[in-house]
Amino acid sequence: MWAVLPLLCVGAWLLGPTACGAADLAVSSLEKFHFKSWMLQHQKKYSSEEYHHRLQAFVSNWRKINAHNAGNHTFKMGLNQFSDMSFAELKRKYLWSEPQNCSATKGNYLRGTGPYPSSVDWRKKGNFVSPVKNQGRCGSCWTFSTTGALESAVAIATGRLPSLAEQQLVDCAQNFNNHGCQGGLPSQAFEYIRYNKGIMGEDTYPYKGQDGDCKFQPSKAIAFVKDVVNVTMNDEEAMVEVVALYNPVSLAFEVTDDFLMYKKGIYSRPLACFAM
Repeated sequence: MWAVLPLLCVGAWLLGPTACGAADLAVSSLEKFHFKSWMLQHQKKYSSEEYHHRLQAFVSNWRKINAHNAGNHTFKMGLNQFSDMSFAELKRKYLWSEPQNCSATKGNYLRGTGPYPSSVDWRKKGNFVSPVKNQGRCGSCWTFSTTGALESAVAIATGRLPSLAEQQLVDCAQNFNNHGCQGGLPSQAFEYIRYNKGIMGEDTYPYKGQDGDCKFQPSKAIAFVKDVVNVTMNDEEAMVEVVALYNPVSLAFEVTDDFLMYKKGIYSRPLACFAM
C-alpha cells in the first residue's frame, strides 16, 4: 500500500460538445493507430459522433504525456482508462466540487525532533498493506482512504489484515458531514467510526458503488477507532514521523490536470494543496 493515499471523488457528468471556438487538432495516422489500440485494450466503443470527440481528447492527452515525459520531472505520465477524457470531464465525473473544510489546516499531533528515516515502506515490513481497490463511478474516494489507513493500523496492531466496508461509510456516515457518493473527508469518516463504535468487514457489508440505506450491524463490527490525530497540512517531517513510528496515513490532495495521466514516480506539483 501507500504511506499516503490519494483521493478522488465523484459527481454526475454529461458528455458535451467541444468548447465554443476550440479548433480541432490535426490527427496523424500514428495517433489514430494508438487510439484504436487503446480502445481495444480498454474495450471502448463509441458512436460516430462520440468517436471524434474522444479521439480529440485522447490525442490531446497523448501529446501532453509525450511532452511531459521528454522533460525533467519527478514522475512519468502514461495512458490509462481516463485517456479519452478531458480534465473538465474528469472533474465533472470524479471530483467533488463542494468546498471542503479540511481538519488538517490545524493539527493536533505533537511530533518529536527526529532523526527521521530516509524512507519507509510498510509493504516491505510484512502483510500490513491491503490491495488496491476500485471505487468505480461513486465519489467514495474518502471511504477508501479511510479504510486503507485503518486496515494497516489494525494489521500492525494485531497481525491480521482486514478488508473493511467502504460501503458502510457511503451509506451511514452522513451525520458527520459526509455525502456518500457525492464526497466526504477521511477525518470525518474516522470520527464516524469512532463514535459509531466500529466498522464492519467488506465480506459482511460488500461494496456496491452507489448510495444506499445504512445496514450497519454493531455485532459484526471488526475494527474500531479510539482516537483521531491530524497532521498539519504541509508538515512533511510530522508525516514522516507518523508513518515511520505508527502506520500509513490518510492523505487528501487537490487533483489537477497532470494527475489524470500519472503513471509512476513521485508526484509533485508546486501549487497542489495537500492535507493529512
